[in-house]
Amino acid sequence: MTPKRIAPCDVVVTSVSPPRGPARGSCDVARTRVAGLTPGHRIAETPVPKGAFVTNTSTGPSPEPVHSSSDPFGFFGLTYDDVLLLPNATDVIPADADPGTRLTRNIRLNIPIVSAAMDTVTEAPLAIAMARQGGMGIIHRNLSIEDQVRHVDTVKRSESGMIKDPVTIGPDATLADLDELCAQYRVSGLPVVAEDMTLLGIITNRDTRFIPREEWATRTVDTAMTRMPLITAQEGVSRAETIRLFSQNRVEKLPLVDDAGRLTGLITIKDFDKAEQYPDAAKDDEGRLRVGGAVGFFGDGWERAMALVEAGVDALVVDTANGHTHGVLDMIARLKKDKAAAHVDVIGGQAATYAGAKAIVDAGADAVKVGVGPGSICTTRVVAGVGVPQITAIYEAAKATRPAGVPLIADGGLQHSGDIGKALVAGADSVMLGSLLAGTAESPGDLVFYQGKQFKTYRGMGSLGAMQTRNGTRSFSKDRYFQADVPDEDKLIPEGIEGQVPFRGPVASVVHQLVGGLRQTMFYTGASTVADLKENGRFVRITAAGLKESHPHDIMMTVEAPNYRSR
Repeated sequence: MTPKRIAPCDVVVTSVSPPRGPARGSCDVARTRVAGLTPGHRIAETPVPKGAFVTNTSTGPSPEPVHSSSDPFGFFGLTYDDVLLLPNATDVIPADADPGTRLTRNIRLNIPIVSAAMDTVTEAPLAIAMARQGGMGIIHRNLSIEDQVRHVDTVKRSESGMIKDPVTIGPDATLADLDELCAQYRVSGLPVVAEDMTLLGIITNRDTRFIPREEWATRTVDTAMTRMPLITAQEGVSRAETIRLFSQNRVEKLPLVDDAGRLTGLITIKDFDKAEQYPDAAKDDEGRLRVGGAVGFFGDGWERAMALVEAGVDALVVDTANGHTHGVLDMIARLKKDKAAAHVDVIGGQAATYAGAKAIVDAGADAVKVGVGPGSICTTRVVAGVGVPQITAIYEAAKATRPAGVPLIADGGLQHSGDIGKALVAGADSVMLGSLLAGTAESPGDLVFYQGKQFKTYRGMGSLGAMQTRNGTRSFSKDRYFQADVPDEDKLIPEGIEGQVPFRGPVASVVHQLVGGLRQTMFYTGASTVADLKENGRFVRITAAGLKESHPHDIMMTVEAPNYRSR
């Protein structure tokens, strides 16, 4: 028999004999992928020097589906707990490791983490916090179009090098109107303009501080604003000149006007402060924080997508439970051909196989999202009996994405910071997190107390709570699981659960631990960049005993570490 190299178990097959009993050992099962063998065949092999039972996924086998019709059980699946990364010679200092990566063809992030498009995970507050840390948030679509657009707009307006279309107010508006706008956009004041956008003045909380609130409903803006002339500049003013104007005139907002005195933009001192406070923030070409938005392909999917594009979204995520369908693929192709959306990258999902990822790539997607059923709140694999363990799903999908130069997002199933490095070595370029971020202060889940401890509510988008209309709130999540045509909500088939996760504090602290863990991964494996890690990282499979040994054992833990919780 001619020797043959197989993966993900680097051994050379030299002979095969019939079964003589049950297979033993984790690698015995994996070897059944060769030539349609079934568990129980004995395999004689020649170990690969210095690397037996190790896989290098950067090269991997030829991009062929490993499942064979002649061997329906030959596809062996691995997940995060089934593998570890091998240490390597290193001179990398963790603090110097660069965790930057590509999210899509055209979007680069400073950390390989995005937050999931879930209604208990990502709305504007968490998306802002994620972008400031160098990642990105995907605003969920279990909202009306107007509300989802508002969240995207809030992220985009939260900070900017220059606000090109600042929120303004007219002189005849009331102070109550002003207060409502300032609360909505989280600003302390607004420029006051005429109908033709001529700048009339500016009004801030300094102007209204000593006006009794009971007068706000009737008092108009023009009675309290600071009138022209104001300190202004023209569009294109340099950073140095802007700082000089702020410092010399002790102002915090600098309106930009044209030669006719019409407002064309606004610069605030807070944006300069935030740029220094968050140097790694993920920003677009205009200096605004990056944000994504989830859309479907059914019903209002196209209208929602166009509204998000108009709002300035950086990426659209065609977000369904199975992306290997005509509806999803057609939506991706249509978005990529539409001139209005040409500047917005499109992410397609979900995929869990080579064929699924290849179809999404061929449709024109700028990134592929991988994961069917790995999430902590997902029941797809037990309700439908469908899915692929996540490491194998990433590995198989990467055979389609890597040759095409399309980034891969590993979505779901991550429990610890070490899983991020495993996902990257398996073929991902970034990871999408749900449960690890659901317990943060910025997530929209409710804060609850249980047995003296703080928790936040967390649910799957396939749960009944997410798919049903409750308390007068309409659900927009049913079509994600292809159940939009179910007229009776009592007849829905849920693919997720509702629960709660421990409160974990601010996003910044959680992301610090996650990225710190990734930097440690890069140190141990000798990788100074994510590209190095993907190229040179190698796996070793472990047994159940190896997994037990990997976690703290034979001790009663009295103080939990910030990056580890007892199982």
